[in-house]
Amino acid sequence: MSFTLPPTHRALTVPEVMEALRLSRFKVYDLIRSGALPSFTEGRTRRIPADSLYTYMQNKLQEAA
Repeated sequence: MSFTLPPTHRALTVPEVMEALRLSRFKVYDLIRSGALPSFTEGRTRRIPADSLYTYMQNKLQEAA
C-alpha cells in the first residue's frame, strides 16, 4: 500500500503528514517545532504546505547521498 497525495491537497493535516512519512505525531510536531517542517495554523488546526513536505523529503534524500 502506498500513500499518494491527491492533487487537490495543497495543505496537509498532521495525520496526513504522519501517514506520508510514517512517523509518530510527536515526531511530526518535533519537526515543526525545530523549523525543519514549516507549517501554519488556521483557526485551531495546524497545516503543512505540501511543498514544504516535498522540500523536507528532498533535503533528507540529499543528506543521505
